[in-house]
Amino acid sequence: MSFTHDDAGTPEHRWSQDWRSDARLSVESLFDGRLPERVIVVAAHPDDETLGAAGLVRRLAHAGVATDIVVATDGEASHPHSPTHTPVQLAGVRRRELEDAVEMLAPSARVRFLGLPDGSLAADELVELLRQNIDSGGRTGERTLLVAPWRSDGHGDHEAAGHAAALLAAELNLPLLEYPVWLWHWATPDSPEVPWDQLAVLDLAGDEQTLKQSALLMHSSQTAPLSDQPGDEALLAPGFLEHFSRGFETFIPTPSLGVFERLHTGSDDPWGLQDRFYERRKRSVALALLPRERFVATLELGCSIGVLSAELAARSDSLLALDISPTAVAATHRRLADFPTAEARVASVPQDWPAGQFDLVVISEMGYFLTQTQLLDVVTRVVDSLAPDGVVLLCHWRHPVDGWELDGDTVHELFRSSSPLAVFAEQSEEDFRIDLLVRPPAVSVARSTGVL
Repeated sequence: MSFTHDDAGTPEHRWSQDWRSDARLSVESLFDGRLPERVIVVAAHPDDETLGAAGLVRRLAHAGVATDIVVATDGEASHPHSPTHTPVQLAGVRRRELEDAVEMLAPSARVRFLGLPDGSLAADELVELLRQNIDSGGRTGERTLLVAPWRSDGHGDHEAAGHAAALLAAELNLPLLEYPVWLWHWATPDSPEVPWDQLAVLDLAGDEQTLKQSALLMHSSQTAPLSDQPGDEALLAPGFLEHFSRGFETFIPTPSLGVFERLHTGSDDPWGLQDRFYERRKRSVALALLPRERFVATLELGCSIGVLSAELAARSDSLLALDISPTAVAATHRRLADFPTAEARVASVPQDWPAGQFDLVVISEMGYFLTQTQLLDVVTRVVDSLAPDGVVLLCHWRHPVDGWELDGDTVHELFRSSSPLAVFAEQSEEDFRIDLLVRPPAVSVARSTGVL
């Protein structure tokens, strides 16, 4: 790809009139429904992080995510013919500009300048330096998000940074978000190089968009002339900057293997659902508590390998089983082969909530893998999807669940206190708890079947 910064470029209105991606980015979905604990944002030059990811940086830092900004070069070659600034002076200016921009977006962020040569960045050298940065100050098992320039952005340094990040993400099983910068300048919506099928949009809140524009102004050596002399012209023209005044940022995500996908690829039955007497007994107790022999439409959240799914399918006219792990869903699909009206689907709730109405919703051993906000959203969606005679079955482990915000009892109490549903039946033991909830009034099986 051959272009220069002072080419006319593609006007922003071309992109806005012919935008072809409606996919929305959910950072939480990259971490099994949780935010990362740490984000490492790679910039090839000071200002890349602001152009491509300022809104994301602001959002994650504001949410308490530990933020590292790693800048590969000082951008000292941006004005090679400047009569007023040497490369060393320009490097100092650009470092200060970045620090001011980051202070505005993420005051607690750590900034690290690698000082590599501007214009000849090498991916292999950068990989090792990034690996050192990840190791420094990190914790074993920490949820880390890697963000970097797009590896096909058309600028040699951007592509080297993107390739380095991609290599490291694959090596360490980290999710990666790549942000295009120069793509919007040299390409058009019709260009085959535009990865429309991969792009995901992060909608920016008003304050995020405002802070991004303010942070861009901090990079005045790039957005305004250094002086009125030839060679000191502004590097980033107003037409180029207009691409970054959008109400969203655009990323190309490469997910890692999530916690549950790693569990299911590492074992045919990571929870011992088939072999443990504890699991078989708990399943029998839960099914025995159901107030009807048969249901019209059942929704199961967190199906794992489908052991419970098959038993639910035998009592349902239709079944939809959901799990975040593709490997688990494939196992469930095989287990449901004898039930033509049963389906297993990869989904992350609440964001991938299915359409339709259900008269049985089963939430077994997955509620504590949500945040409290997500669980409350699930409660609302369950109530909205529940048929008038519908039943909700909650079943969860009562011992500590390390590494997650909620535990089993909290899940049940939050569900009961935040929904209008009535308790139909409950079973509580040292190890697990089961609650059956229905729309009030809760009518006993004997009454509903005419025994009483």
